Amino acid sequence: MYRSVRPGEVLRILHLEDNELDHELVSFHLEGEVPWTVQITRVEDEAGFLKALRDGRPHLILSDFALPTYDGLSAFRAAHATLPDVPFIIVTGAMGEETAVDTLREGVTDYILKQRLERLAPAVKRAIAEVDAQVSRALAEQEVRQLNRDLKTRLDEVERLRNVAERQSQRLEIQARQLEEALNMQKTFLAETSHELRTPLTALHGYLRRAEREVGGSQTLLDAQRVAENMTRLVNDLLQLSRGELVQSIEMHFMNLGHLLRQVGRDFGVRAPEENLEIVGDPGRLTQVFVNLVTNALRVSGSPERVYLEASPRPGEIEVRVVDHGPGVPDHVKPKIFDKFYRGKEAGSAGLGLTIAQQVVTAHGGTIDVVDTPGGGATFRVRLPLPEEDD
Repeated sequence: MYRSVRPGEVLRILHLEDNELDHELVSFHLEGEVPWTVQITRVEDEAGFLKALRDGRPHLILSDFALPTYDGLSAFRAAHATLPDVPFIIVTGAMGEETAVDTLREGVTDYILKQRLERLAPAVKRAIAEVDAQVSRALAEQEVRQLNRDLKTRLDEVERLRNVAERQSQRLEIQARQLEEALNMQKTFLAETSHELRTPLTALHGYLRRAEREVGGSQTLLDAQRVAENMTRLVNDLLQLSRGELVQSIEMHFMNLGHLLRQVGRDFGVRAPEENLEIVGDPGRLTQVFVNLVTNALRVSGSPERVYLEASPRPGEIEVRVVDHGPGVPDHVKPKIFDKFYRGKEAGSAGLGLTIAQQVVTAHGGTIDVVDTPGGGATFRVRLPLPEEDD
């Protein structure tokens, strides 16, 4: 495959030209006019040209159109058969318009009249840039094809494992009573997984419908992309938690927590604080925390008007409160509400979503708890440390 030539490297040019003076003029118009060190090899006939194609691996070919025993179009066809990616420019003394069109239609990159050699350097730079772009596209397409093949292989493996699991399930039906507790746990996990995925999927479908109506509104597309990312992260977390592992992949850097809260508020139609609050954290993971808390609050409250976000600085930390005026969380439920797979009907779903939220907050050096909302309801408090001076 054609290898790109970077600025400052040697640009190898093969020049098919029987006139020494014309060759020197071409060299003169390229030296110092292109961002590469130019190395030009001149050949005069077909035999020399074909040998240079085999031995030289040029980055670019320049050719006269009419030579005593050869012609530029034949040279192009030979070069294209051997080195199809290498740009080919005809440099000739005269060429009719119809002939020029025919050469371009054949696939010749460009043509330059010898009387207009000041066009040569720009044409060379443009030709190298175009072939670099073609090579980049080809590499990208090759990578996409490989990714598609890898994905298909993985999907086939998933299907194979699913079939194996189904066969094993059939063979293990006689042990159903002994495995009842494990099966109930599995059902709980599957139900919780379905619940946790429903919200981002619903949001994603909504964004895509908006994108259709708005014909590519940029904010909508950004929202859809962000929700898709959150969904992928959630699936990974569920798989980790199902294996008893902790939430991982926390990437900490400076961020505007106030902007994040307003974004979550806008997504779900709930009021959020206007202040800009700077902390060190992982925006994606913290978005996941507050999306989980807000969706739980909306589910038990039944209306966005009964849910809102608050934030206030405290000594060494920022406290964010997700407040709802729903049925509240009974006292006997509060100590268990962050336990994995716990699901209390009094407080709505309190399974993996709250477990993930707690692990993410803990990984940030913070705390999360739930207290009663004055007047009825529940308030989830998330306390995150403020950055220290060293940070």
